[in-house]
Amino acid sequence: MYTSFFGLTEKPFSITPDPRYLFLSERHAEALAHLLYGIDDAGGFVQLTGEVGTGKTTMVRSLLGQLPAHADVALILNPRVTPEEFLGAIADELHLAVPAAARGSIKAVVDLLNQFLLDAHARGRRVVVIVDEAQQLSADVLEQVRLLTNLETETKKLLQVILVGQPELRDVLARNDLRQLAQRITGRYHLDPLSKSESAAYVRHRLRVAGATTEVFSAGAVNELHRLSHGVPRLINVVADRALLGAYAGEQHRVTAALVRRAAGEVHGRAIAPAWLPWALGALGLAGLAALAIGLIAMRTTRAPVAHAAVATLAPAAAAPPAQTVSVPPPAPPKPPSISEFIAQHATDTGTDAAFAQLFSIWKTPFDAHGARPCEQAAAAGLECLAETGTFAQLKLYNRPAILSLVTADGTEHQVVVAALDEESAEIRAGNATLNAGLLDLQRWWYGPFLVLWRPPVPMARLLKPGMHGAEVHWLKQGLAAVRGEAAPGGSDLYDKELQQRVEDFQRAHRLSVDGIAGEQTQVLLDALVGAPGAPTLQGSTG
Repeated sequence: MYTSFFGLTEKPFSITPDPRYLFLSERHAEALAHLLYGIDDAGGFVQLTGEVGTGKTTMVRSLLGQLPAHADVALILNPRVTPEEFLGAIADELHLAVPAAARGSIKAVVDLLNQFLLDAHARGRRVVVIVDEAQQLSADVLEQVRLLTNLETETKKLLQVILVGQPELRDVLARNDLRQLAQRITGRYHLDPLSKSESAAYVRHRLRVAGATTEVFSAGAVNELHRLSHGVPRLINVVADRALLGAYAGEQHRVTAALVRRAAGEVHGRAIAPAWLPWALGALGLAGLAALAIGLIAMRTTRAPVAHAAVATLAPAAAAPPAQTVSVPPPAPPKPPSISEFIAQHATDTGTDAAFAQLFSIWKTPFDAHGARPCEQAAAAGLECLAETGTFAQLKLYNRPAILSLVTADGTEHQVVVAALDEESAEIRAGNATLNAGLLDLQRWWYGPFLVLWRPPVPMARLLKPGMHGAEVHWLKQGLAAVRGEAAPGGSDLYDKELQQRVEDFQRAHRLSVDGIAGEQTQVLLDALVGAPGAPTLQGSTG
């Protein structure tokens, strides 16, 4: 929802690896240039490492988009495989037909790959294998990778291998039993976090790609983004996205340093102090110690002499009270899990299919995880999907159960269903488990993405515009009249100027984009306010 508020065409700080948003720091640019050069080099290994969130996967996506026309690439994203599975994955990526009888034989698959590489070399083509998250490769698979680079002609290696991973990859390759592989690495590149100036340029770059024409973040906000993220691009994205949502909720067109700190606090689950606060507290502490010392000196110089101790007269001991029966309080009820504990306990039920299955069950509609796409299944059942980014206030207006996308500290997304919502808490579901979570706690994990299902009262066009007519327009007129407490309109079912003005008034009153066109947001909100019979709601029975 905040994109139109800030004049953006899309969310600028999504954590998905979109090559359009690749920002090349000096080190990123150097690494990408060498990777592109290495594709035409003599073959062997190239190693690219970086901390979590420094842009390795985005760089790989950019590399794939800039490959020369004569290159064939096998991209391996799941390195936790056996040597046989690894070779099979390379063959699949290169569209190499492997007979069923050869699938379990390393020698048979290597022979096929060798013939494929020789044919590719004869046609002037280069073959590259890129392994992401390579620090998870087992020693057996790494040895198989090394053996693949033995495939060569008299003058040239036939295969280029690029290993991409976290810094632990360097430790793995430094092992004594892998020294033969390490000796074949011709290029090593490490992506460092961004500097302060690079972080500022990174934020500006992403905003410009998303269509920003003004400075959305103040200079202080950008400085805080760098300080609190330590220059790690993924953390910048998560905090900046949350800060934009906070500014939108507060109707502030410029993100301040305080908003960034609040957003970072919600991300990390703790309060974030301004950078100057430790210095101020240190100065106050020194001043306090000085004042205390001065006070103690004054007390020592002005204190009266201590008199000899007097013998106190003791009162007779009181009689012991009669014995009483001590009642043992009942045991306290078990403490409910935190949101992080709930996600960890039910991680297998926080995938997309599991969330859709839960949402469909609330609508009493069957869902097939192996069938068509979820929204296609919804359409077949007379339902529509609406995916948005917004706030709890918007969810309350739509008043429909929703799938929320929660992001943990490591950037992993988990889908849960919010089935009920009030002023202070939300009922979230994952599989058969339910948790009543406070909204303030939930906001630390949820950055706005949600999806709701709703049932159009009539077969409805995606957009209702001036000049249209029919049952959909009649429903729109009736709904707007009902919301305003007016009698049902009669007459024409034409989408005329008067109806356009009513739509604009409705959109303005509910903080939607004001364009006089009844799109999905306008229709869903109108449907919720009118109260569709039989539809599950967030602030009522969820079925």
